[in-house]
Amino acid sequence: MSVNLPAAASFMATHARLLDRRRFELLDGATNTAAVLAAVDGYRNADGGYGWGLEPDLRAPESQPGGALHAFEVFEEIAPETTPHAAKLCDWLATASRPDGGLPFALPVADPAGCAPFWVQADPAEATLQSTAFAAGVALRVARHDRAVREHPWPAAATRYCFRAIRELSAPPHAIALSFAVQFADAAHEFHAEAPALLDHLAAFVPADGLAPVDGGSEGETLRALDFAPLPDRPARALFAEDVVDAELRRLAAGQQDDGGWRVDFASFSPAAALEWRGYATVRAVTILRRHGLA
Repeated sequence: MSVNLPAAASFMATHARLLDRRRFELLDGATNTAAVLAAVDGYRNADGGYGWGLEPDLRAPESQPGGALHAFEVFEEIAPETTPHAAKLCDWLATASRPDGGLPFALPVADPAGCAPFWVQADPAEATLQSTAFAAGVALRVARHDRAVREHPWPAAATRYCFRAIRELSAPPHAIALSFAVQFADAAHEFHAEAPALLDHLAAFVPADGLAPVDGGSEGETLRALDFAPLPDRPARALFAEDVVDAELRRLAAGQQDDGGWRVDFASFSPAAALEWRGYATVRAVTILRRHGLA
């Protein structure tokens, strides 16, 4: 399998938003963390949260849990460096959380233009495993190198919520919620003795071939093994046989398009989001392949 990195770089220069161009450059050491942080700072609100389309299909300016996910992804990528904005994001997430420690799928949106209906129609009064797991999981990955996040009370409260919600699962949740729950349990291994049992509980719901169709998604939209366990040498990787992972890595490498970028298999809700997701997907693909020594 081979990846054309110069073509990927050209795709990013032609089509991707500035944030993902900076993230792509960071992979090769072609820029510094200050440039990446400056790019993500453009999506930051005065309340410490993130909006403004940082989640491409949620283009409203208000701070949202979905924006927090993507901001934490950047804070993970700059390791071992840190930013005080990570702890301030935890402050905002504490204000956005419900009394039980969980996060709503989304908060109210004043102007739904360019926003996916599932974001706009979410109940802000109801906590969900999906939103709490996706924010808490990546926050725990940031906490590995950021003491301020590690010691902040919000990740602990969100973790308690996720532990309860995962333990109560008696049937497979929605595929996307399941993938984030698996990634959360994986990230919790460094901090909580209960995490291996949670991952074992979730394993019963994860297909052995890694193929989990997305209910209500686009035709053919399916999560795959690398969506559950994208990186080597992590506990979640034990969910899949080696040949399943090898096949998915070959598939990912082969997914590079003639223009140098990668595509996603889900619908976008604005022309801007369609291109932004491709830039995001290209950074993700190169990151995963590189971590496996393939790019």
